[in-house]
Amino acid sequence: MTRIRSVEISQVDLPPPVPRGDAIQTFVTQETPLVRIRCDDGSEGVGYSYTIGSGGSSVVALLRDHLAPRLLGRDPARIESIWRDLLFATHATSVGAITSLALAAIDTALWDWRCLRDGQPLWLAAGGARQRIPVYTTEGGWLHLATDTLVREAVLAKEQGFRGAKVKVGKPHLSEDLDRLRAVREAVGPGFELMVDANQVFNLGEALRRAPRYAELGIAWFEEPLPSEDIAGHARLAAAATLPIAVGESLYSPGQFAAYVQQGACHIVQADVARIGGITPWLKTAHLAEAHNLMVAPHFLMELQVSLCAAVPAAQWVEYIPQLDAVTTSRLLIADGQAVAPDVPGLGIAWHWPEIERRRVAFHTVS
Repeated sequence: MTRIRSVEISQVDLPPPVPRGDAIQTFVTQETPLVRIRCDDGSEGVGYSYTIGSGGSSVVALLRDHLAPRLLGRDPARIESIWRDLLFATHATSVGAITSLALAAIDTALWDWRCLRDGQPLWLAAGGARQRIPVYTTEGGWLHLATDTLVREAVLAKEQGFRGAKVKVGKPHLSEDLDRLRAVREAVGPGFELMVDANQVFNLGEALRRAPRYAELGIAWFEEPLPSEDIAGHARLAAAATLPIAVGESLYSPGQFAAYVQQGACHIVQADVARIGGITPWLKTAHLAEAHNLMVAPHFLMELQVSLCAAVPAAQWVEYIPQLDAVTTSRLLIADGQAVAPDVPGLGIAWHWPEIERRRVAFHTVS
């Protein structure tokens, strides 16, 4: 039986290729914890998670001091058992962002190991619903961009074959948001999907005020309108709105998604595979959404989410925000407006190890 012999933990910081800003924050740098599991038969798996500017060193410390030592001697094939054991080993800090991000780095490494062992791509191993998923871009829709830039970026995205684009909202007055959205809608026409994302900036009253005005422009969904802990507010908004309400990037467990679903507080589930704790809980959440006839349109991490979206029937969109290009040689394949899940065994991410080693800001081996 194969056993885990050592665990390598790195942190690589990746600045965004373009400035990114929304209603509550600026994306300064992606702090990227990487986990490389090595086994006694020479096999290995690599996983990762991320933060957008703070907390990366805390994730690394939790991995180094508490989680990685518990992997030694374990059978890497027992992914569900390992995930549960590690969750309960950190019960005092669960549910929470740092713990979920650390669990995700390990869980994605174990899935990579399994898929490499079996010679299967992740999208097949995790379900194999279909290989291609429609893709939209967020990279040209940031809140700080001028209206003419938004329009230019949206038109370019349409010409490049994307099927939609996300525009950040949350300007001080509704009229500012509407002016920007109208200009984009007029430029791209009715057949190109536009999504809006408020990044939790509104209170319930303001979200109720703005939602119908966004809906007039044929918006595909209204994302993170309220603080993520306000489930009751989301339920009231979801019941009143005439456009779908999307949530998920700031939820950290399947149980939190279950609470939203039980209260009718969202129409679209946007589970982030790193923030929810890895592939294992992501798949449970995607099937929860399917059981309730809800769409899955996950947040960020396109290099990994493309395979997960292809694995499950409920997934309808992949979000295009490139971030790993500096440390990988693989690229997301897009054909006819659809992201194509990689056919190679494993996660489908080809790491550029010399560049990772050059960019490391932390490195630890647990053996």
